[in-house]
Amino acid sequence: MSGGPASANIKIILLAIAIAIGGGTLLYTSDLVSKLQQKEREIVQLYARGMEHIANASSENSDITFLFENIIRPIDFPLILTDAYDNINMSSRLDIRNIKYDSTLTDSALEVFFSDMLKEMDATNPPILVKYIAGADTIILTKIHYGNSDSINQLKYYPYIQILIAAVFIIIGYIGFSQIKKSEQSNIWVGLAKETAHQFGTPISSLMGWVELLKLNHNDPVKVLDSAEEIENDVAKLNKITNRFSKIGSRPELKSENVHEDIKRVVQYFNRRLPQTGKNVEILLTGSTTAEAQLSKELFEWVIENLIKNAYDAIDHDKGKIEVVITDTKHKVEIEVSDNGKGVDKKRRKDIFRPGYSTKRRGWGLGLSLSKRIVEEYHRGKIFVKHSSPGEGTIFKIILNK
Repeated sequence: MSGGPASANIKIILLAIAIAIGGGTLLYTSDLVSKLQQKEREIVQLYARGMEHIANASSENSDITFLFENIIRPIDFPLILTDAYDNINMSSRLDIRNIKYDSTLTDSALEVFFSDMLKEMDATNPPILVKYIAGADTIILTKIHYGNSDSINQLKYYPYIQILIAAVFIIIGYIGFSQIKKSEQSNIWVGLAKETAHQFGTPISSLMGWVELLKLNHNDPVKVLDSAEEIENDVAKLNKITNRFSKIGSRPELKSENVHEDIKRVVQYFNRRLPQTGKNVEILLTGSTTAEAQLSKELFEWVIENLIKNAYDAIDHDKGKIEVVITDTKHKVEIEVSDNGKGVDKKRRKDIFRPGYSTKRRGWGLGLSLSKRIVEEYHRGKIFVKHSSPGEGTIFKIILNK
């Protein structure tokens, strides 16, 4: 009843989805970071090739405007130019780009700072060499050291942030599911207590009535015999209710049953006892008398009883009417249970089958929740509110397989 395996499966599915999202994001972002790093390396290589071209140009009038305006200026990632021995020209602004540092530091402190910066850059990206070719000799003019741009750094941390958010989501979801489960269990216990009282209420009330009749007519053998017969029926009813509760949680055996005959027994039982309740309610059974469906007789009768009891409780006037209509179709058997009671507001219909939901002192605590489980899980059918309107009544519909 608590739905433990189902809720556990939902948690596992949510966890798997969160891991898949986090893993997919991490892989996608890592691939994107690698592509951006490759693009930045291509920019630095272009910069290096431009410098090499200028260094190796034979013309003294080589134009370097293009190099500075179209390559150097757009660079937005940290970049340091050194000589072949990693020495930095601290006086050149072009040799140090996009690096923030404290200008009040001493020269020795700055040397340590940039030395550490070079190591960090080279660990991330190997430096690119600018070479000068003099005949057969190759001279390293400059080393270009560069780090990752802010965009790449942000992208690198983005998947971990998302995984953290997913982890928080899982924790919150787990706490939420635990609270919902506790609430449902509490509602189920409350509903089960109400439903037990609801189930035993009719036969016990009837027994009390027959006992009073026995006291009044103890000298009349015919009436005593009639009362004893009805008492026996009520005791059998109590035994049937006990058997029903014992079957909750186990898979019932389904047999081909005449739907009309099963419902007829329930209707006759209520019709014999309704006059004792003091409420004027008529129960009618119409429609097909030959329709057969795969049923567990005891559990199916329980469903019909719950629907009739709820219909009876919803009637608050003197001319009550409950009608059960059986329709035989090609592959299904449809049963409609209607009443002319209070009806249910449209906003509340979704809660009718929820465990513990109740709008009355009796009924709709667990009865309809059990009925839904019996019809949909045990009989592979459907049960729903076909129509309901405040002041006009309610129609429940059941669809069963033949």
